[in-house]
This record gives sequence, structure tokens and C-alpha cells, in this order.
Amino acid sequence: MSSIAASSVRLPNLDCGACGVRTCAAFAALLRERPELLKRCIHLNADTPPSAAASAAGAPGPAALAPPSACAGCAGSTPDAARPQWTDSLGRAFDFILDLFPNEPGPRETIKLHNPQLTRDLAVRVGDVLIGRPLGMSCGCPITHCGVAMQVDAHTGVIVWCVTGPLQPRQHGCKDLGYYSAEAYEGLVTRTRVELRVGMRYWFMPHKCMLQWRHSGLVNFLNKIPGSDTYRVRLEGLLIG
Repeated sequence: MSSIAASSVRLPNLDCGACGVRTCAAFAALLRERPELLKRCIHLNADTPPSAAASAAGAPGPAALAPPSACAGCAGSTPDAARPQWTDSLGRAFDFILDLFPNEPGPRETIKLHNPQLTRDLAVRVGDVLIGRPLGMSCGCPITHCGVAMQVDAHTGVIVWCVTGPLQPRQHGCKDLGYYSAEAYEGLVTRTRVELRVGMRYWFMPHKCMLQWRHSGLVNFLNKIPGSDTYRVRLEGLLIG
């Protein structure tokens, strides 16, 4: 995007939070008042001019952004969203969206540190803001993950955290866990294109995945919430791509 017409600036619809705003739609609204903040979007090229967000009518100041359309990762938790396309950002098919538990800030992930001693050296506690990167066959995601600790086992180095965006670590600091292995994801499934069964491996999309890449996991816990079409699931044996 080396050059963008004034009326056609389009945000990437990833809701990654790197700009400091929770969703692309909220960022678009903010840009109407402060178009110079467009440079915060790490998914647009650095040479995208702030003036590209100016109104097509030529009025100075407010941004004229094309409204973000629903992306596959966001649609699962948006009541009025259109049906997901069931393909990731690279055009690969997946089976369901793994959504968040109510009142939690992000997807719940169980991780095992490559150096368990760090849980004691860093005095990791519930509520701490953490960063780390999943390494190797457990996941191999190239993005540094940020999150809030929910459970900590200082003996084994196993941590359950809610994965969030990078804004909180950037603003308030964090504890760096280094490399870790991603052991499990837990969450809710409200939309699926296949029947879910314990013992089966599926492709899934974690809610608000920054890359919008499909993940693979084996369902080893499945429970339908009474009175709804929502399932609580746990997936282990994680792979990405």
C-alpha cells in the first residue's frame, strides 16, 4: 500500500490491538478525529501517508476509512456478523472459531516454559503481564505472545494465561518468559461447520489471532452448555498452519 486514495483507506480487520485500540472499527472511528494515528497500524506500509485518511470531500482532519468488513476470526463472537468464510488469511480452510470465555481478556492458553526456573526467578504471579514466544513443533507462531497470568505452577513451569494484544506490555512493562511450548487452548465454540467429537483433530481459528492463521488441535474435552448450541472445548497437540 504505497499509495492509497483518500476515500479508500482500509484497515486489515485483524483486531490485533497493536495500535492501542481494541478493534479495527474503533480505530477507524478514532482516526476521524486524529488521522495522524494511522501510522500506528503495523499492517500498513510505513510510507502510507497520514493524509490518506483525510475526507474524500477535502475537509481537513477527519478520516474517511472504508468500514471494516467482518474477518473470519472476529465473526464468531459478533452477534450480527455474517457467516464466516471458513478460510484463514492464506486461504486455507478451517472448521470452527475458538471464542473467549466470558469476562476474560483473551484466549486461554496453557504453556510450559522451556526454562521452568523463570517462574521463580521472575516471581511470576497470577495477574502478571507476560510475554513469550511459542517455539518449535508445539506451535511455531512467529509472533511474540502477550498475556495475563491466570494460573501459575512454579514447580513445573506450567502457566495458564489469557493471550492479549501488545499494548499493555508496551505501556506498563511485563515479565519476559522467553521461549515456551504451547500445550493447550480452551474456549467456547458457537460456530462450526463440522460436528465436534472427542478424540478428533480439527483445524480451528483462535479468536483475534493477529495473523489470522489456522491452528490444529485434538479435542480431548467437549461439553455442550445446557440450553444453548455452545460447546466448551479443550484442544491439545497444537500445530499451526
